[in-house]
Amino acid sequence: MARTRTAAPGDLLTRVAGERQTGALTVGGHPGGAVYVFEGRVIYAESSSAPGVGELLTSSGRLAGRTWQSALDLGASGARVGRLLVEQGHLTQGELELCVLGATYDAAYFVLADRSAPAEFRPGARHWLGPVVHIDAAAVDREVSRRVRLLDDIFPNPLIDVAPVIPVARPPRERVTITAPQWELLVQADGQRTPADLAQLLGRAGYAIIQELRRMAAAGLIEPPETRAPDSPEFVRLPQPRGVSVPLARSAAPVPVISGPEPVARHPPPHGDQRPNRDQRPNADPPPHGDPPPAPPGEHNSGPIRPPRLARRKPGAKLPKEMAGESPPVHQGADEVLLKRIRTALRALR
Repeated sequence: MARTRTAAPGDLLTRVAGERQTGALTVGGHPGGAVYVFEGRVIYAESSSAPGVGELLTSSGRLAGRTWQSALDLGASGARVGRLLVEQGHLTQGELELCVLGATYDAAYFVLADRSAPAEFRPGARHWLGPVVHIDAAAVDREVSRRVRLLDDIFPNPLIDVAPVIPVARPPRERVTITAPQWELLVQADGQRTPADLAQLLGRAGYAIIQELRRMAAAGLIEPPETRAPDSPEFVRLPQPRGVSVPLARSAAPVPVISGPEPVARHPPPHGDQRPNRDQRPNADPPPHGDPPPAPPGEHNSGPIRPPRLARRKPGAKLPKEMAGESPPVHQGADEVLLKRIRTALRALR
């Protein structure tokens, strides 16, 4: 069966089960996963957001890590890991079936809840655990729909299922009552662990973790995740450079500056017009030593800002009275008594 995007994963699973096929229904997206079918019956489901059988058995202490790894090494190639655990006496048939049922329904929620995720069926694919339980596909689909409605009734925010868990800094009210599972989540939540990480850490079902997190979000004990647009650029506002009198975005406005002296008109005014020209400066003699005085700021000045120049003076000439300040105080010499005390104190510290 080819890959399809028109049918929902649950509808595709029902169709495969009706044809009594054997294989794996893989679902993309986040978190995605796979549902394994044997002759039209669901035997196992797995997802990255739900702990598998091995994680549940080892995290709870029911099986040692080396025992589980040994069963994987011996029976994974022949899809008989579950049978080996029962035959070697590590688990009873009832214990294994109960664990597989819980892991299957837990992972099926994450695989089949998203009705718009792309799905593909791979005929002939087998799971390394082997057929331990046989579940009706329609029952699995109904259970997934029931769990989705239950979570929406508690707190309708699906982002809580995948976002990092961040406890609030201050409780919403003076007295707060929490359960033991909620206390474990608050202790282990560090602002970076997702519900899947907490499920793996605590060895509990992923759906049970999400159910408690929805209740905690409704009670105001964790921060609700915010919706953020994907690939949104983040701009950083740079500080204004020093020395700029106007913002850079408005640099087109004219800025008054100080420049050199304006040219002086040397030709006489026209006959009959005795009014002085604004640009003419009669009786204006050039300053000594050829240094022009600083021109006052005006509208027609242009060029960079320059500090006004001081008039030059001849070598050896005295400063003007207004620039000559008082002479610095005469140094009275060092206090010999104080120096002796400092030397004595330094010797005592050696």
